Amino acid sequence: MIAILEQFAPHQAELRRRLICCCVAILLTSAAAYLFKDEITAWCMRPLHLAYPQVGKMVYTKLTDAFLTYIKLSLLVGVIVAFPYLLYQVWLFVAPGLLEREKRTVRTITLWASLLFLAGAAFAFFVALPRMLHFFMGYASPTLQPMLKLGLYLTFTARMALAFGIAFEIPFLMVMATRAGLLNRDHFRQKRIPFYIAIAVLSFLLASGEITATALLALPLFALYETGIVACRIFSTQRNNLPDQGTA
Repeated sequence: MIAILEQFAPHQAELRRRLICCCVAILLTSAAAYLFKDEITAWCMRPLHLAYPQVGKMVYTKLTDAFLTYIKLSLLVGVIVAFPYLLYQVWLFVAPGLLEREKRTVRTITLWASLLFLAGAAFAFFVALPRMLHFFMGYASPTLQPMLKLGLYLTFTARMALAFGIAFEIPFLMVMATRAGLLNRDHFRQKRIPFYIAIAVLSFLLASGEITATALLALPLFALYETGIVACRIFSTQRNNLPDQGTA
């Protein structure tokens, strides 16, 4: 154990530096998001107004609710905006130990991971969220008027975007697990049914039990899972074709 710690010691300073860069990036993007909190709030309210135009003003029941809500919203937006930079810092940390061809591969994977995350967040906001709100607000009636709390709605919207963005990382995580040697490239193909069940359950939970939203999340995730299987085979084949360091 001591030998392992001594072997990792030279990397501790680099890891600390990368973590500091990540924290600073999140703080800066969160601070910028807080400066535009009113615009972000209005943007987040658009799906609700489209789903239920009769909705009145938002409310908060504690003196600190509005302030804490804007802080949490800014942090969540900051993480979403800074996510590509966070992936870039991960790449900088692992890049010194990679071959040149592997570095090019990781750059490509990092780019696609960032695009997948942003696509997931956009899918949540523009596709899944409006349909979920339309379903939930369908229970409103002349005798049952919704009085939504500002904090609960805004954090729900931001968490949905973050959750969908992370969920869309499935192909990236599959390729990373295969490239790192943690799993065999055929593992995901052989375990397709259990993973499909897990995706369906996860989609159901993320969609808060709403069937339409569950399908809207599950179907793209099934397609992304199959894409990940193909990507695992492609990247593992490329790795097997790489020349040994001694013969390069």
